[in-house]
Amino acid sequence: MGGAVGELDSFDAGRCAGGYALGLAVGRRFAGVIRSRARQDLVLRDQLLPFASTAQAQPLLAALQSANRERYPRHWDELVGTADGSGVPLLHLILLNFRKEILPFVPKEEGDREGEEGEPDGDCFDVLVVSDSAAIAVHNEDGNVALLGHTYLVRATLPDGLSFTAYTYAGELPSCAFGFNSNGVAFTLDSVPPVNEEILAGAIARNFVSRDLLEAKNLGDAMHRICSPSVSVGHSYNLMDVRGRRIVNVETASGNRFAVHEAGAAPFFHANMYRHLHVKQDENSMSREKRAAQCSVDSKEAALSLLGDTADDKYPIYMTGPTLYTLCTVLVDLDEATVTIYKGNPKNGDAAHVLRML
Repeated sequence: MGGAVGELDSFDAGRCAGGYALGLAVGRRFAGVIRSRARQDLVLRDQLLPFASTAQAQPLLAALQSANRERYPRHWDELVGTADGSGVPLLHLILLNFRKEILPFVPKEEGDREGEEGEPDGDCFDVLVVSDSAAIAVHNEDGNVALLGHTYLVRATLPDGLSFTAYTYAGELPSCAFGFNSNGVAFTLDSVPPVNEEILAGAIARNFVSRDLLEAKNLGDAMHRICSPSVSVGHSYNLMDVRGRRIVNVETASGNRFAVHEAGAAPFFHANMYRHLHVKQDENSMSREKRAAQCSVDSKEAALSLLGDTADDKYPIYMTGPTLYTLCTVLVDLDEATVTIYKGNPKNGDAAHVLRML
């Protein structure tokens, strides 16, 4: 198992003939982890699966499947292969991969227990800096308690020779978290939950967009891949171009809306709120962004220290439960062309993996 429990496992699937073959290999390799998550994930068990059995859910599920299978047939085959390889029903993996696009439409029980069992919104935090002395992105990958021990690294080589490495949630497409490829393109992701009226039902899902992003040829191609689809729910993408020494933040929303901010010498912080795009949203991460603004970030060590900050008991930057946990921290150094994954509080500098990008 990987994630915040034990060591982060990794798997090189080698050169894969197609999407189904890649998914099948990943599903077989991590069958135990995928099955474990499917059993333990309360959002899947108590909300998504019961909802999927209702008449109300059928048009939404059919629209999501049709839209994403049509636009991304290879990635859809990969998802089917993961289900076949792991022995987990395809419906369960579809629900996990579409969870952000489905949950807003799940009727809330009395008392609205989303804070206990639902999908909390305060996940992930980034600091981006491109100065004369450093070009870095540092990211906390925060997730629900159900993800503890249910993440892994996938490396794969596509038929055209492009290879990618992606931090992957068990049973989901690589990657709804962070990844990079042999073209020198990397990314980290931040959730930006809007209010429900901003969501386009049955459109393109974020997991399929970020899977497609792993195949970007360059920064321009990466921006096209995230800005052109008609998405159901928006996202915040931190895109990195190693060869061009550039980092840009791109916020997207339904209706093909997007906003671009290029990182510079002044540290740019992004959590789980839109910063540039005008979207109706729940302002759930204001305290973390305010805390970050109080801190000086003039080196990699300072950035890691910031992402390990626990000064705010209620809304810490580094999360230790009971619902949200920082699963790991990743530092992308464009000058060194490395991706370093830290386990535990990044203040301690305990590097679990140092990966070369080129």
